[in-house]
Amino acid sequence: MKGKIIKPNENLRLLRIYYHLEFTLKRLFLSSNQLKDLKKLERSLSLTSVIAISIGGMLGSGIFVLPGLAAAKTGSSIWLAYLLAAVCILPAALSKSELATAMPSSGGTYVYIERAFGPLLGTIAGIGLWLSLLFKSAFALVGFGAYLSILVNIAPGLTKYIALIFLAIILFLNILGVKKVGKVQIVIVTISLVTLALILIFGLPKTSPELLEPFLLEGNMGLFSTVAFVYISYAGVTKVAAIAGEIKNPSKNLPRAMILSLLIMTSIYVFVAFVLVGNIPLKSLGTDIKPIYTISNLLGGKYVGYAAALIGIVTLISMANSGVLASSRFPFAMAIDKLLPSFMAKIHSRYLTPVVTIIMTCFAMAMVILFLDVEKIAKLASAFMVMMFILVNACVIVLRETAAQWYNPPYRSPLYPALQLFGIGTGIALLVFLGLGPLLAIVAIFVLGLLIYLRFGKNATRTGILRKYGHRPALYLFYKRKKREQLAYRKNQPIAEQNLDGQLVSNAGVVVPLLGNEKSAEMLVEIAAAINKRDKIQAVNITEVPNQTFLDAFEEEENPQVTSLDRRIASLAVSKDISIDFEAVVTHEMSDTIHELSNQTHCDWLVMGWNGRAHSGILVSNPVGWLLTHINSDFALFKDNGVRYISKVLLPLRPGRKEKNFIAVADRICKFYGASLTLLHVVPEKTTEEEITGMKKKSKKLLTKVETDGVVFVQKSDDSIAAISKASASFDLLILGTPQKDNWISVLFGTGKDKFTEKSACSVLRLTMRD
Repeated sequence: MKGKIIKPNENLRLLRIYYHLEFTLKRLFLSSNQLKDLKKLERSLSLTSVIAISIGGMLGSGIFVLPGLAAAKTGSSIWLAYLLAAVCILPAALSKSELATAMPSSGGTYVYIERAFGPLLGTIAGIGLWLSLLFKSAFALVGFGAYLSILVNIAPGLTKYIALIFLAIILFLNILGVKKVGKVQIVIVTISLVTLALILIFGLPKTSPELLEPFLLEGNMGLFSTVAFVYISYAGVTKVAAIAGEIKNPSKNLPRAMILSLLIMTSIYVFVAFVLVGNIPLKSLGTDIKPIYTISNLLGGKYVGYAAALIGIVTLISMANSGVLASSRFPFAMAIDKLLPSFMAKIHSRYLTPVVTIIMTCFAMAMVILFLDVEKIAKLASAFMVMMFILVNACVIVLRETAAQWYNPPYRSPLYPALQLFGIGTGIALLVFLGLGPLLAIVAIFVLGLLIYLRFGKNATRTGILRKYGHRPALYLFYKRKKREQLAYRKNQPIAEQNLDGQLVSNAGVVVPLLGNEKSAEMLVEIAAAINKRDKIQAVNITEVPNQTFLDAFEEEENPQVTSLDRRIASLAVSKDISIDFEAVVTHEMSDTIHELSNQTHCDWLVMGWNGRAHSGILVSNPVGWLLTHINSDFALFKDNGVRYISKVLLPLRPGRKEKNFIAVADRICKFYGASLTLLHVVPEKTTEEEITGMKKKSKKLLTKVETDGVVFVQKSDDSIAAISKASASFDLLILGTPQKDNWISVLFGTGKDKFTEKSACSVLRLTMRD
């Protein structure tokens, strides 16, 4: 047996270039000796190192610049605003931990959103992420100018222009590929933390109760708007997700690092904010964008203040530099993905840096510094980051609810989906509290993203999970559903002939996709043989991998699991005298592949293993739901509850369903196994004996059309689930039909497990028949 590779329509050369560039960018951050040992260092970061990196991502303008402006909005309750902001950002931190462990080297938030929602939301997310980091870096440079004015005599009106001069230096440093040395950054973070700790030690005892009034300057509304305002302070907590591929034991250390660093920085923000409002009059603090200098000067005198100003300068310029480095990569990655003009993917021939996007980012930062005041910059930075974290929480919901085969994160966020829904809800509320301006800016980002997508999106090589498995509510929000005929055929030519490699049986009666999660692949194939009306069965082992994984890497790789499965299927074919063809494929789009298999083989049935999950979810469905509406064959889902010998089959009948078709399938299964058949009617308690007699007579007449001897049983019960569950204890196989169409509530919020299947004591076969 030789496995086949399914290759989607994508430019493989472009992907090779992308991975080459990704490696080149990594190389810029490593010394020559480190580069030689790159593979060994991929899991070299310890928990302590990751916590330090995460703290470094948060330590900057959030504490050196923002507290004074925030205090002007809410009074001495600023410390509570920082605390509530941390609570609001916790769901995003845990969600991003899960996404990062599922896709540890996939490229961060932009790729998570694009993978879940598709290139349209990916485009919007890329622009939003670019702007959020851009505004945050611009905010840091404005604060840098204010701190620099303490050490150098600069007229107040010139601080913006000084910030622009240093922005130009940062521009050239990024083009030349000169990056701050990691050890220097650790020193900067350490000195900053020591400085803040000293402020707490000397400032807490001097806190004045009189200065702590008023607690709520603008009431609860002022407090909540301040929570939204300081939200950007914690944005760096999730940055470490981008280096998940280099962390030791990321499934444990990544979420631990995020939570611990969030706790550490929350404590720092809360207590430093309390010291500031307890030592500096609110009237002075409210207009101060260099509060750490002010408090240091107040507590320790002029020279201590100068030292704090110097620390602020170094910290903020370092933050701005790293912001340019990170934000410039988003439009670069989008250009690689063909979502922006190709010239934006240009790299410098000598320095191998994305020169176009670096210049574009720095130019945009210059415009922000020149034309926006510091408060508007902070508000817009927070708004764009809140929007991104809303989408991060939504990504987890989409990927979990769709149950994509490749999505198997070692770490799973707790309290799902309540935690994610809390993050989404609080995020939307915070956007409202930020005011009309940031909301209009976000609307503008969506419009701009839509226009860019309409111009360049047709070149995108990937589609999102939601596009595949979304219910109509979600699809209408993001996509226009294609007609079913266009999905199945293109000019009467099956899509399979365009995309699917391999020699498959063209006259197979049943196709059995094996996804690796079956309790017993042999039992599933055996059930397929039982319902087959033709001579041959096509079994296909399908491995789905993320779009970012290069399929060519699997071409020559020998998979022991596939080899074992091939051997076992061959033994089953001999022992049961069944004609089975077995193939193995690797794909980026599992549902598309199954759809193409169905078309290429012209099969009567598609038979799959099943965990009993209903096809509804929160605005999305799992792949089963997508296949139910797109394949042209009959569809059977087998829930294996461990029964190995089928001697008694139970078929509950439902009025209005084509009962003879279900009885015909049950008849084939009974003949294959030599089993008996029982037809069950569950009727309400108020049903009359005359109605029951009519049902029995009709069902017995149907049984005369098949070879299997069967009996009819009628059970009075107002709880059909409990009645069928109790009856299933006396049988080996329960055959069910597809549940009735979901209502809007179940479509939006999900139905979880199929209740009949979940309560069944025996194995379950759920049938969906077209005719």
